[in-house]
Amino acid sequence: MRTDTPQPIRLVDYQPPGFLIDEVQLTFDLRPTATRVKARMTVRRNGEHTEPLSFNGERLTPISVSIDGRVLAPGERVIDGETLVIAGVPDAFVLETEVEIDPQANTALDGLYMSGGRFCTQCEAEGFRKITFWPDRPDVLSRFTVRIEADAGLHRLLSNGNLMQSGPLPGGRHFAVWNDPFPKPCYLFALVAGELDVLEDTLVTMTGRTVDLRIYVDPGMAPRAAYAMDALKRSMKWDEATFGREYDLDLFMIVAVRDFNFGAMENKGLNIFNSSLLLADPATATDLDFERIESVVAHEYFHNWTGDRITCRDWFQLCLKEGLTVFRDQSFSADQRGHAVQRIKDVKALRARQFAEDQGPLAHPVRPSSYLKIDNFYTATIYDKGAEVIRMLKTLIGPEAFRAGMDLYFERWDGHATTVEEFIRCFAEVSDQDLTAFFAWYEQAGTPQVSLTSRYDAERRELELELVQATAATPGQPSKRPLPIPVIVGLLDADGRSQAFLRDGVALDETVVVLSGERTTLTLTGIDERPVVSALRGFSAPVKLTSNAEARDRYVLLAGDPDLFNRWESGQELARALILGRAGGQPDEVGEERYAEAVGRALADQAADPAFKALLLNLPSESDLALAMSPADPAALHAGREALRTRLAVHLADDLKRLHAGLQEAGEFSPDAAGAGRRALRNAALDLMAANPRSEVGELAWGHYQAAANMTDAMGGLSALTLIGGDLYEKALADFYERWKAEPQVIDKWFAAQARDPDEGALGRILGLTAHPAFEARNPNRLRALVSTFASFNPVRFHDPSGVGYRFLADQILAVDAGNPMTAARLVEPLGGWRRYRPDLGGLMKGQLERILAAPGLSKNVFELVSRALADDAAT
Repeated sequence: MRTDTPQPIRLVDYQPPGFLIDEVQLTFDLRPTATRVKARMTVRRNGEHTEPLSFNGERLTPISVSIDGRVLAPGERVIDGETLVIAGVPDAFVLETEVEIDPQANTALDGLYMSGGRFCTQCEAEGFRKITFWPDRPDVLSRFTVRIEADAGLHRLLSNGNLMQSGPLPGGRHFAVWNDPFPKPCYLFALVAGELDVLEDTLVTMTGRTVDLRIYVDPGMAPRAAYAMDALKRSMKWDEATFGREYDLDLFMIVAVRDFNFGAMENKGLNIFNSSLLLADPATATDLDFERIESVVAHEYFHNWTGDRITCRDWFQLCLKEGLTVFRDQSFSADQRGHAVQRIKDVKALRARQFAEDQGPLAHPVRPSSYLKIDNFYTATIYDKGAEVIRMLKTLIGPEAFRAGMDLYFERWDGHATTVEEFIRCFAEVSDQDLTAFFAWYEQAGTPQVSLTSRYDAERRELELELVQATAATPGQPSKRPLPIPVIVGLLDADGRSQAFLRDGVALDETVVVLSGERTTLTLTGIDERPVVSALRGFSAPVKLTSNAEARDRYVLLAGDPDLFNRWESGQELARALILGRAGGQPDEVGEERYAEAVGRALADQAADPAFKALLLNLPSESDLALAMSPADPAALHAGREALRTRLAVHLADDLKRLHAGLQEAGEFSPDAAGAGRRALRNAALDLMAANPRSEVGELAWGHYQAAANMTDAMGGLSALTLIGGDLYEKALADFYERWKAEPQVIDKWFAAQARDPDEGALGRILGLTAHPAFEARNPNRLRALVSTFASFNPVRFHDPSGVGYRFLADQILAVDAGNPMTAARLVEPLGGWRRYRPDLGGLMKGQLERILAAPGLSKNVFELVSRALADDAAT
């Protein structure tokens, strides 16, 4: 176990940097085990103080340190493995350092490392300190000039900015010099050197400038980058049209690498992507892959303004770039793929990850107040809830004021590092609103619970709406303030038609009710009959809403609410109640039949988008259901959910068969929203048919798999066979592996499919797969495909009463932590919610957390998350 207790970094302790670096010239002599890095920095003291210079530096072998050309003796500088300290420096000087690093031994994949024989960097959040000595913090912005020297076989030498010079060197080597004219923090530095193919294109900006676009990939893979290139061009034009933001350099580059801890990184002018989020063609990528590529390419490009040109003053402001940019990429995806379907998908992701985070020991505000390792705060709360906060801000002040606030933000803070306070101040100024109370959304953890009570007075033709909010205690925050919560409300009549009403004498068919205190009451008038209330339309706030609505009202909403999010939500609420009832020992078979009939009617709606119908067929996940059951019983929830799936499969058997047969594609594959929606509905129908014990669906699923002309349908068939099991499942697995064993991204899918296997013998299979020749524990993609998928998406097997699933995950965490602490820490979350489960299960989960905490040499990353999960105040 750790013999020291790491000390947290706190927001209240923030101090401006003691020294600034205006210019830096870096020279890299790239060699796999002994790379030399020279840095020549123009340094100046920041403010009036006499503090010594203190720069970060880890895993560096120092060669020399000099000031203004004079080499410092060992006694004139202190290097302790984490910092370089020099006392008595001038107010302005040139600091030169030379260090040696070992990229090949860098299994943590931060700093400079090797991936597939190539050199690659990842510097966010604190990786640059593993490259050279530097004040490794986001509020030190510098102009970088980078010279790269390497063997000629590494024929692509890339860095940020514009290429200034390149050419041969003696000894079979060559060089390239890059200059980035824009000041940036060191976390946005990037370098890639290796054998790469390139896909090239151009884009003419809104002011008529031509920008060169290049995507670098593994040799032979350039055709698979075509969709990413198309998404890049669409996102660049969208940002011009929507936010008035034009790209600022002459060249924009993306590089795909296989070994990467993150999904992608927005390094200025040189984005680095996990290859799984960049490469796609119909044969090897699913529709979900295409959607994610489109979204992530946009996200990283949008960072050019919200993250690069304007960055964070400190890492506590991480949501300032990530939450805002997620909001921007979600808005882009909604415009590309349909607002209602995209909104449902975004909320499903929010609830699956962020609501669980808020309900557990790892709950933290959108802007946290302390951390041990900032790597642990790249969370759903920072990203997804951060985006929801921006969305609420837009709802509260209106779209015109929101755009004006963004324009002011760009104008005022371009080229600077800033804070959330300054961001919100821009919107307060342009809207002339006091947003002080709104800022609590950034400071307070937890998911608010909102209850809605409606009372209709037929004689007065009035509807009274009463809204009440409460937020449960979270670690470190036992008491909560009321938050301003925008609730969008509409009314329907008993037949599902929109019903107009008056608010303060103004005729409306929809209104925004702001719940700003603990309770608010609103009266709507001019209502001729008892209405059905459609509340929280579009999921207008990240809250949990309950109401006194009757089940019949939810069926009206499911059948006809013009707000498609609430149509879907009503179906989810009905299904959730039926599953929880059965899991609690109170099955409602009549209710299950009524629900199946309602779903059948929704499927028959010819005007409905196939993608929306596919979402209607998907029941709430077992992880989602576990958040609504206290204590959670995974086995009972699995049984209850499967019972409702079976009910639907039997009741809708003929409808599902017709859908499956009628949606088979004969034409050319298109990854657009329409084609993806048809495939989603066809595969959702097959998935549900797999739950029908009265049919021979195994042969149908095998035929679906064999006939698949694209990876989406192949995975649809394999997923259905995973649920069915048996010889055809084993046959499909063998066929899939033999066909795709040379394609790493496809084999990730093969591992993930087996990790989701609900069969009782699944864990034995998974343990066997860890010894499979294709399993690479050092590769984050492969590890996530098997281990994370099992722990996060196979709850009935992960929560096996023997505890063997928990022990397996703890073993993996400890094994990975030795080489890649960042990836290991991301595996902790499934154990962190141990208090939510049955005491026997929770005790076993807690035992594995205690075993991890007691392990010698535990990283700060894992220590922080495990200790927080076990902390006494996490039980609040």
